[in-house]
Amino acid sequence: MSTPEAVGLSSDRLKRIDAFLQAKYVEPGLLPGVQLQVWRRGQLAHETVLGLADRERGTPLKADTLYRIYSMTKPITSIAFMMLVEEGRVALEDPVHRFIPAFKELGVFAAGSLGMFQTKPLAEPMRMIDLLRHTAGLTYGFQQRGNVDAAYRKLHLDDLPGPRDLDGFVAELAKLPLEFSPGEAWNYSVCTDVLGYLVQAISGQPFDQFLKDRIFEPLKMTDTGFFAPDAERLAACYSLDPKGRVVLQDDPAQSPFLKDPLFKSGGGGLVSTAADYMRFCRMILNGGQLDGARIVSPKTLKAMMLNHLPGGKELTEMSKSLFSESVYDGVGFGLGFAVTTDLARTRTIGSPGEAFWGGMASTAFWVDPVEDLAVVFMTQLMPSSVYPIRRELRTLVYAAFEEAA
Repeated sequence: MSTPEAVGLSSDRLKRIDAFLQAKYVEPGLLPGVQLQVWRRGQLAHETVLGLADRERGTPLKADTLYRIYSMTKPITSIAFMMLVEEGRVALEDPVHRFIPAFKELGVFAAGSLGMFQTKPLAEPMRMIDLLRHTAGLTYGFQQRGNVDAAYRKLHLDDLPGPRDLDGFVAELAKLPLEFSPGEAWNYSVCTDVLGYLVQAISGQPFDQFLKDRIFEPLKMTDTGFFAPDAERLAACYSLDPKGRVVLQDDPAQSPFLKDPLFKSGGGGLVSTAADYMRFCRMILNGGQLDGARIVSPKTLKAMMLNHLPGGKELTEMSKSLFSESVYDGVGFGLGFAVTTDLARTRTIGSPGEAFWGGMASTAFWVDPVEDLAVVFMTQLMPSSVYPIRRELRTLVYAAFEEAA
């Protein structure tokens, strides 16, 4: 690890982050433990490891603790899909029904419930780009907005682990209507799970094997996969009960994440470490390559980090979602993650063009190409909207800058 001053950061101000996290979150028991990595100008400038991985057993958090990263799986799946785009095997404009013929019969919800849905025709077909930017008309059952997501809940379409494989998942999904015509709105959804199916169908490889061969092994992400091989390294996961108490949600000794799942969720199924995910972020920061391993071209990555929402709109203008991993104004959506489009409107400190996202258990990352910065934050508390910690971390990290671009 470099000295922070060597990469334009202040050691004293970075220490504030540890003190802040310890005093506000770890000591009061709001979070069992936290891990933070700050990478700048080719160096790991700061790492925080505080608290417990397993409160019930008193197991301390360690640098190599394994975490359920949930929706931080989405950028990885999106990169995998874009690798196939680069090879000319699929295009962003392609209708999804090119590879999932049953999707050609999809309609938009008009009335009814599961088994009795009435639909109206789509204004435009669902395209691959709609899956990458969450404008496909799909949803999540936990959104709890109406009859369509109620059907998702009844069919367990976003359960982890799910009751069916990717083929079965897509077959069930094809029986349900869309919430809106593709391209007309943004809704956080199972879009990236469909992308995982498409990576498998187009490549001819099992989805998990494609990720291992094409991303994890080249990037030396040795601890990332769809299950944790070592129960002793897997952190416990917690949630808030109705009285606001932090309670055990998933015991690492009995976790479903210890077994190879039938449903390989491209939207939320991966387990990883802070170090592994930082390698993925460094690949993004380096224009698609790391340590000689080229994953995607820099031009592809630059395109992914543009705002692809129709008309250049922001998430707050297009969102029909009751839940998202981003709540800021001034944010658009690229091909797999959110992107900062108007820094002043976010009311945060940062840079235009940042790419970021988070996971359901409060994990988060951002990549700032302007400042040659990547940050990974790991913890395990559901839901991710409980505390303003992501905004706080941005302020604390950027406050440690001595030199800026």
